Amino acid sequence: MQGACVSISCVCICVSVLLHSAISQPPTESDTYTECTDGYHWDLQTEHCKDINECDTIPDACKGGMKCFNHYGGYLCLPRSASVIPAPEPAITPTESNPCPLGYEAQDDSCVDINECERDEHDCQPSQQCINTLGAFTCQCPDGYRKVGTECIDIDECRYRYCQHRCVNVPGSFSCQCEPGFQLAGNNRSCIDVNECEMGAPCSQRCYNTYGTFLCRCDQGYELDADGLTCKDINECGFSSFLCQFQCVNEPGKFSCVCPEGYQLQGTRLCQDINECETGEHQCTEAQTCVNIHGRYQCVEENRCQEPYVQVSENRCVCPVSKPACRDLPFSIVHRYMSITSERSVPSDVFQIQATSVSPGAYNTFRIRSGDENGDFYIRQINNISAMLVLARAVSGPREYTLDLEMVSVNPLNSYQSNYQTSSALRLSIYVGPYTF
Repeated sequence: MQGACVSISCVCICVSVLLHSAISQPPTESDTYTECTDGYHWDLQTEHCKDINECDTIPDACKGGMKCFNHYGGYLCLPRSASVIPAPEPAITPTESNPCPLGYEAQDDSCVDINECERDEHDCQPSQQCINTLGAFTCQCPDGYRKVGTECIDIDECRYRYCQHRCVNVPGSFSCQCEPGFQLAGNNRSCIDVNECEMGAPCSQRCYNTYGTFLCRCDQGYELDADGLTCKDINECGFSSFLCQFQCVNEPGKFSCVCPEGYQLQGTRLCQDINECETGEHQCTEAQTCVNIHGRYQCVEENRCQEPYVQVSENRCVCPVSKPACRDLPFSIVHRYMSITSERSVPSDVFQIQATSVSPGAYNTFRIRSGDENGDFYIRQINNISAMLVLARAVSGPREYTLDLEMVSVNPLNSYQSNYQTSSALRLSIYVGPYTF
């Protein structure tokens, strides 16, 4: 009786195999001496009965994905995860033809071991290595394989989690692989981070290494494109029309504000009029006066008095009463100049008129004598000696107004005179700039 222990999923099942004469059996006493028990055949070379490997001789011996395991005198169909641990072989009783135990042969008066590996008297598979032992031999599997029955089965090293990331089992061995962004360490099992930024990551501007990957970032004024690698310029001018007071100019990675001719940039976005009269950047002659207006300047003659007026001082003209033409004209005209911006909010105070001298008992009224044919302005009298010129509607430039603002004085105390009403005028030149600033 010989036993074999079969391990199936950690449960050990003992299978007993009834043998007539252990591993091999001598011939029975018959005329032929070649009869063997079922599961054995007569080996002419060893003159013993030798086990038949039914797993090799019976086609498709096991069904349903079961694994065939040969044992002496028969075979077993077991799950593929099962492993077989052979029972120790009993000693062979010497016979008359071979007085020595199995695996030995008589030499002179002693028994010497037979090297079955050299004589090729073994049943090892071609992939197995035959190793001779005293009285027998063993079949050893290559590295990376384990022996199950008579076959060598590949050891799946990946089931033991040797690798940190991914394990790829190959016949007789295994290899470790890392996820993208990592590389194998020196032990060929661990994975270490790859610094893509030092290895030429395709970031167009700035690269930041992270665990297992990298990030691309852009400089100020740029934004990351859809590919996550390249940086494209941000058109800040397209975001808002209020970034610059006049005009926004987009540049690579930034923007700048520019001002029209006659203006200079104040700070980063505002435009300020250049006073060419103060900077000397004008072409007025000595006989002219430079008047600064929005975006430019104006050269005016110092003597702007027209007949019948005569100049009595700078910017002041007087109409002599001795001249008949002066009877219906203001007694004096004073010239003033000012500049306003386009699209100014209305109503808006523009200029304050102030009487310099008033006769006792005089009653004064203010009016626009000429120059306001479209009614863009009106007079708001403040008191007896002052009034305010008010812009009635928004106006656009460049444009020039010449308004004669008249103060009419009526003095009843002088009623004994033939003419007790007098008037004086302020000739105000208003230049409307081309912009709202």
